[in-house]
Amino acid sequence: MNISIPLQLTAKGLQRDDDLKRSIDANVYLIITTERFSTPADPQFGFVFNNLRFEMFNENEGVVFDSGDTDTMSNIQGAYDKKISGSSKSINTFAAELKTAITKYENRLERISVSMTYIREERLIYITVKGVIVSTKEDYIYDQTIKVWN
Repeated sequence: MNISIPLQLTAKGLQRDDDLKRSIDANVYLIITTERFSTPADPQFGFVFNNLRFEMFNENEGVVFDSGDTDTMSNIQGAYDKKISGSSKSINTFAAELKTAITKYENRLERISVSMTYIREERLIYITVKGVIVSTKEDYIYDQTIKVWN
């Protein structure tokens, strides 16, 4: 059994979730939606893309626009060179960053791959995480969209 997310306290301790996929989905969602450096217990937890939520897209280059006022974001300077659309096979993409985070914080998955696709007309980023559940060897797929803030 896996701990439910969000955490809920019961008389027997933390609430558990019998559905393995739902538990993994909740953790992947938490990784994707948590801003990096916002968790004091582990500042590296989360996805760096959320740190850039107030930045504009450079749609011609397919990257997040560097506004020039980034002194307070020195820990994520390389993020401005990463492509928004791409797969985790390419090292210079946000998909590769997300794969690294999921690999580190979701050890119930193996053979993880991530793709991110930005659809300009829809103003959405489609995220697909694929892998294999370690304990059952079942294929795993997780889909999420992020509404673009521009």
